[in-house]
Amino acid sequence: MKKKSYEKRKELYGYGFVSLWIIGTVIFFLIPLVKSLIYSVSDVTIGEKSLATSFTGIENYYNALFSDRKYSSVLWSTLKETIWKTPLILIFSLFIAVLLNNKFRGRTFFRAVFFLPVIIASGPVYSIISGDMADTGNMNAEQFSTLFSNNLLGELLQFLGIYGITENMNTYITLITDNIFSIVWSSGIQIIIFLAALQNIPVSAKEAAVIEGATSWDYFWKITFPYVSPFILANFIFTFIDAFTNPTNAVMKRIFEIRNDLNFGLSAAMSWIYFGVVLAVIGVITFISRKWIYYGNEEA
Repeated sequence: MKKKSYEKRKELYGYGFVSLWIIGTVIFFLIPLVKSLIYSVSDVTIGEKSLATSFTGIENYYNALFSDRKYSSVLWSTLKETIWKTPLILIFSLFIAVLLNNKFRGRTFFRAVFFLPVIIASGPVYSIISGDMADTGNMNAEQFSTLFSNNLLGELLQFLGIYGITENMNTYITLITDNIFSIVWSSGIQIIIFLAALQNIPVSAKEAAVIEGATSWDYFWKITFPYVSPFILANFIFTFIDAFTNPTNAVMKRIFEIRNDLNFGLSAAMSWIYFGVVLAVIGVITFISRKWIYYGNEEA
């Protein structure tokens, strides 16, 4: 029997290493994905031993978009909220990452504080802290949530003598301040990614900037921002998908409600519409962002 070459054995070891992942992907992801697509174009009924399907075409998609007004409403509101909240999360994450990348006493502690939400991130914990469960009679949750819902910024502007803000501007300011806790809570992973990007900036780049007399502002826009720009796109995609797949958002709740009513075809169609919207937005942003993303083999 001919002995296999070393390169051939390495290939077999590689296939063996990923074989369990491939099996798991096929069984727990690809097969359910195909079934979901079939359900979305079918009338699904519960039979004696399994689910029975009968092809209905795009009827479920039509009902999801035009018959179920609640779904269309929550889909649009969730999309708008995610679009304005995602840039704020990215700006906040980059700002905190730049601060945490500096050397100062207690840096490790503050890094742990901003990463803490990632460790304890769960639906019930976030709901209690943010006050979503206050209507259940949980007075502690209601009192805690008021810390993040007061118009503190508006009162501060008035204290400083800044008046005459338009009603729309005041609405946006109030909306942002009311969601400060949500923005901070959703920034843990992004801060870690930006920190990794900042630590990969060559020391020679900073030394050259100092020699040329560049200010901190110049250094940020000429050195820091170009080096972290690929990670901005990665963080955008992660933040967008994380927000859309969060079980606490209104669209996911509506899909779960329809599924719990045993209307599997309609819920599957809603899921695929949701997936298409997310994919389209990510595709547009990725296409637009190609102009300002800097890679190491390109000129800044």
